[in-house]
Amino acid sequence: MHPESGLRSAGWFARQDMAGFVARGWLKNQGHPDQMFNGRPVIGIANTWSDLNPCNASLRILAEQVKRGVYEAGGLPLEFPVLSLGETLMKPTTMLYRNLASMEVEETLRANPLDGVVLLTGCDKTTPACLMGACSVDLPTLVLTSGPMLNGKFRGRDIGSGTDVYRFTAELRAGTMSQTEYLEAEGAISRSEGHCMTMGTASTMACMVEALGLTLPSGAAVPAADSRRRRLGHLAGNRIVAMVREDLRLSRILTRRAFENAIKVNAAIGGSTNFVVHLLAIAGRIGVPLSLEDFDRLGSHLPLLANLMPSGQYLMEDFFYAGGLPALIAELGEELDQGALTVTGRTLAENNAGAQCYNREVIASRDQPIKRAAGIAVLRGNLCPDGAIIKPSAASPHLMKHRGRAVVFADIEDYHARLDDPGLDVDESCVLVLKGIGPRGFPGMPEAGKLNLPRKLLEKGVRDMVCISDGRMSGTAYGTIVLHVAPEAAVGGPLALVQDGDFIELDVAARRLHLDLPEAELARRRQTWEPPAPRQERGYARLYTDHVLQADRGADLDFLVGGSGSQVYREYR
Repeated sequence: MHPESGLRSAGWFARQDMAGFVARGWLKNQGHPDQMFNGRPVIGIANTWSDLNPCNASLRILAEQVKRGVYEAGGLPLEFPVLSLGETLMKPTTMLYRNLASMEVEETLRANPLDGVVLLTGCDKTTPACLMGACSVDLPTLVLTSGPMLNGKFRGRDIGSGTDVYRFTAELRAGTMSQTEYLEAEGAISRSEGHCMTMGTASTMACMVEALGLTLPSGAAVPAADSRRRRLGHLAGNRIVAMVREDLRLSRILTRRAFENAIKVNAAIGGSTNFVVHLLAIAGRIGVPLSLEDFDRLGSHLPLLANLMPSGQYLMEDFFYAGGLPALIAELGEELDQGALTVTGRTLAENNAGAQCYNREVIASRDQPIKRAAGIAVLRGNLCPDGAIIKPSAASPHLMKHRGRAVVFADIEDYHARLDDPGLDVDESCVLVLKGIGPRGFPGMPEAGKLNLPRKLLEKGVRDMVCISDGRMSGTAYGTIVLHVAPEAAVGGPLALVQDGDFIELDVAARRLHLDLPEAELARRRQTWEPPAPRQERGYARLYTDHVLQADRGADLDFLVGGSGSQVYREYR
């Protein structure tokens, strides 16, 4: 901080020496006059826009809206790019690069003359990645997401991104949907700019930042194509300048009470299971203790209030028209810590005072919820000593307590090679087990946990089975899917020891996941187990594999947990 202005950027722009000459002089080639360097807050705009990421296409326009608001409030906006993690195109998995993008944000913020930042995010990993990086620097920070797409429209009904893709693909494989119909749906599902309009991971992350108090009220649900999203951009630019003057940093907002609020809101919206691994990583960066048990203890007893796919019927456009997250937060009432501070400088209660629900089909009341006790459940047992999770709101009730014979796939290649083999020894009572898709094993923990079912079972009408893996699933997915098994198979977790024919017991009510084998047999198998060879020997993937933490710790890199603050390490001028 500069002793006179109190601005971090003054350490660059207020100097009357060569360093100040260079800092001011080279920015003047962008047309900035002298008054821009006279004590104005400098606001970074971290933009994850990319042609390779359709979900974030509108951020190019939103960045201009934010700049307009920053200028109006007396600040200097400086936009910079961030690695854009496009879920639909990027391989092998965007999760591999979440931590890399967070490093880029962290180092860019620290290395440059920025007093505050607006994070422009949208697609699944862009929101947690940017927020993780910002937490490690702890400047005044505000998040603005791209907003959801408009509802898909197909043959007289609404269809949802991801959720209906899984459904249509199952019907295509079962022979109950034609290729022509499948392609027609493909052209009807993405009708506008924006991220997935189901309550998938992108919408969940948008709701997460609003519940945490890091975006402006109603910011989670305004459709990307709605002009009100652009107005939010302008207002975000106004507000971040004020936040700098108030020194309203992330660490003042992201307290334990904010994280508890986010967990509870996630339960009520039927949010993505990816929420767990991302929130754990964010908490680790800002220094707030958070564990898997907190998700079960705080959220699992809460009712599902948002009737949105994949747990319900409607989509984010409908959610916004029904009152959006402010209406749901008001409905939760005293379940939340309404006194939590937000980026507006006001409390959660003050932000949402007077919020109303305009459609009880979309946002249910606590007295008549969509489902009761539907929050994410954390499982324990000899198959997952460090935990696993399941999303009851998207699972089949008849499978929530189940004992079945394991059908095991050693890795993703084995799964693809044998799933539709007519000779595969499987029936609907079996438990499908996929190994080797955890943080280290894949590497990157892909969304492969939502397993397609064997074709011969689909043709019989089977649409759900118990599936278990050390990976993740898309927030748009559904089914009785056990995920994030920790420790993962690649590091010698018990999942590595499961063989075809073993019996596995799932009891969600008892929070139990058990491999029905004597400990002596497990010990014998451990003695013969050998770790798999790394999939990648060089580059970032090697760095990731060597340092990634397990899912129960947020799958961050071990050396990134915590933060270094905003102080530049050394200077040479």
